[in-house]
Order: sequence, then structure tokens, then C-alpha cells
Amino acid sequence: MVNFLLGGFISAALIYALYWRAQREVARLEEEKQGLMEERQIVLDYMHAMVDAVGERLPREELFQRIVHAAILSTGALSACIFEKGSDNMMRGVAVEGLFPPHRPIPDTQRMKLGTRAKFIEQVLKSESFPVGEGVVGRVAATGQGMLVVRAGDDPRIVKHNDPALTVRSVIAAPIMVRKRLTGVLCVCNASDGLPFSETDYSLVETLAEQAGLAVHNSDFLNLQVEKQRLDIDLALASDVQRMLLPRTMPETPGLDIDARYLAAQKVSGDLYDVFQLGDGRVGVAVADVSGKGMSASLMMAICRTTLRQLAPLHESPARVLAELNRSLAGDMREGMYITLTYAVVNPAKNQVTIARAGHELSLFSRRDLATGAFLSEYVGSEGMPVGLVGPELFDAAIEEKTLEFALGTTLVLYTDGLTEAPNEHDKEFGGARLADALRSAHSGSAKQINDVILQAVEMFSGVTGLRDDYTLLTVKRVG
Repeated sequence: MVNFLLGGFISAALIYALYWRAQREVARLEEEKQGLMEERQIVLDYMHAMVDAVGERLPREELFQRIVHAAILSTGALSACIFEKGSDNMMRGVAVEGLFPPHRPIPDTQRMKLGTRAKFIEQVLKSESFPVGEGVVGRVAATGQGMLVVRAGDDPRIVKHNDPALTVRSVIAAPIMVRKRLTGVLCVCNASDGLPFSETDYSLVETLAEQAGLAVHNSDFLNLQVEKQRLDIDLALASDVQRMLLPRTMPETPGLDIDARYLAAQKVSGDLYDVFQLGDGRVGVAVADVSGKGMSASLMMAICRTTLRQLAPLHESPARVLAELNRSLAGDMREGMYITLTYAVVNPAKNQVTIARAGHELSLFSRRDLATGAFLSEYVGSEGMPVGLVGPELFDAAIEEKTLEFALGTTLVLYTDGLTEAPNEHDKEFGGARLADALRSAHSGSAKQINDVILQAVEMFSGVTGLRDDYTLLTVKRVG
């Protein structure tokens, strides 16, 4: 009987112990669950904060500052800092909140003012730099692996500052990765409750750094999209400006057959051609190429065309026109920008053409040799410097013009370097000799037919390489 009662007592005690053990396990699991739920909520709130920051299209520095602030709120850390990796493989503090200890000792020459301590620390962090691999932050940057330092006072990699406010008790550093490429390191220092950071805290900071990387990536992508849209708008406007600059129709001038072609390699070309009447049956023709691309190049072309048309009727000499053009534009062109240009005045009544060249490609002539009856193609040059490259004194001294006979059957071809520099699959250029051959073979045709033959020759030579540069081709033929 006693044994029976004793056995029952032991069984009851065992059941009771198992019950309370199960209760403690349930409580532990419930506590873990509650902790995970809180961590999940922290991460969700952090993600929402990052989404809002990206949506505001903040500059990167402000985005980093928002990430630092959110990290402090999420972890309860007293201070946090983001160190960004530069192209020189150096780490620099770019965003800080709280009294985050500088990576290196503060020199005695730098005295901290108590009233501006936080600002002083921020300035120190943003002014110092250190190589990847140095210290805890540098090690994380070098390996791409986060690091938890529970007792920082015992770690020789942690700098010991004289100021008690900068004492490091515990620290977590986690890499900020963008497409598997390290952008920076998120570092939090000293928990507000005074306890060392735990593995749970470390896991949380790693998650926050991962979300920060996504935020940086999304921000960069969004900024690129916005920049691309802005550039697309600029290119569309520039393209519209250029189309307005080109003559819609050629002036009908007795004795002259004129045809022009313009092929842009991209949306915006640096080329321009113009044809306009000057009175007394004379016609002005011009082909130009501006350095650079985009809206600024298009606007400069518009200014150049407008100014050229204003000056051309005032002076019979093409060289004088270009000199005045340079005088007008030199002060308005930014450094490094210039325009190469050939301007010619064709006078059918006198069977003459006068050409001035401002650093542009040589003009190409084709005429019949009276002695042999064969067609000859030759390049005619004149001295000159690009418009806007030098001041009036040097430009005026260099510019000259040439007057040539422009009898029946003579052809003048003006073009930009995109034509002669067109490459083939072996990266050989079309060149001036092939251009002269194409003109010679098509000499008897109309201006349009001549241009068709030239462009066909360029296309056959280039093959599948396509346009590397813009083509502009202007042909004037004396027909009667």
C-alpha cells in the first residue's frame, strides 16, 4: 500500500514538473514569437520609411541621413553612422546621428566645444577617411560580412577616446550592398538600455542594412530614370530645334541645281546646312559642324544660323562674313565649344563661286577638263580657324577666301567629316579619295543623283557598321 501511494506521489510530482516545464517552454516560445513580431514590425516600419524616402527622390546624402535616423529608432541605439566606400577604396562618414565615436583618435589640436559637441563629431566623421580593411568598419567593407562586437572595451580594433561620451560599449556593423556590390557600412553604437547588443540586435541591423541597400538601389534607379526622361526631353527639343534650322525647300535660282542630305546618327546632330538667296541671283550656301551634342549644341547652331543670315547680306566677301560671325559668337560660346563652317557665295551671272573655310572640311569640286574632256574631281582649301575657338585678332588674320570659276557642268560638294570618316567593318574610313571617285562617277547626273551615288557608295563601304557620326551633304551644280 505504501509503495502504491509513494508511486502515485512520484507520478503526480513528475506530471506536475512536466506541466510547469511545458508552461515555461510555451512562455519562452510566446516570448520569442512576440520578439519576432516586434522585429518584423520594426523591419516593416523601416521599409515603409525607406519607401517614403525613395519616393521623395532625396539626394543620396539625405537618403543616408534618413536611413541612419530610421536605424536608431528601430534598434534603440544611441548613435549610428553610415560610412560610404569611395572609388578610391577609402571609407568616409556620410551620415551620422548622435555622438557616434570617430573611427580614429581626435587630435589634441582639435578642441571640442561642449555646446556644439554633436556638430563637432559629425564634422570629424565626415572629414576623416580610412582605407578598406582598417578597424571594424573597414573589415566589414573588406569582407562584406557583418560584425557584432559585444564588449567593445576589450576589442583592440575599437578606438578609446578621452571623452567619456564617446566610450564604445557595444557596436554592430553591417554591409550595405547594392547588386552584390558594397556601397557602404551601417554602424550602430551603444544600446540605450546600457546592455550589450545581442545576436537578435545583430540580425535586425543586418536586415536593416539589406533594406537600406535596396533603398539606395531603388533611389539610384529612380534618379537615373528621371535623368533619362529629362535627357529625352532635352534631346527631343534639340531635335525639333535642328529640324527647324534646316531649309524646307531649296531656293529656285536660274542656272543652279541644289540638293542637300542630312542623316543624324542619333536624335541630335552637331551638323547644319543652309541655303539662302542674297539678291542679284547670288546664293549663299553653308555647311557647319558644332562641337558637342545635346540642347546646348542645338541652341548654338540656331544662333549661328540666325547670325549668319543676318550678316551674309551685309558683306559680299564670305571671309568677312565669317570674321563678323566669329566676332559675334566668340563671347557667347562656352569654353571648349566651337563651330567649323564652310560658307560659299555662288554667282551664276559671273560664273563664279567664292569660298571661305573656318576650319571645316575641304570643299570638293568636279569639272570637265577642256583639254581631255574627262571629268576631274579636286579638293580646294583655304586657310581659316573654327568659329569661337580664338578671338577676332587671330581669326581675322587666319581667314581667307578663294574665288573659282563655276562654269556650266561644274559641281561643288560641301560635307561634314561624318561622311569621310565613315568606317567599315575593318575600321577603315571611307576617306576623301573614295568621295572624289564617287563624285567623278556621278558627275553627269543631277545634284540629287550625285548625292544618291555618294551616299550609296558610303553605305556599301560601311556595310553593317551603320552611322558612327552624322552625315551632311550639300551639292550645288551649275546647269545653265
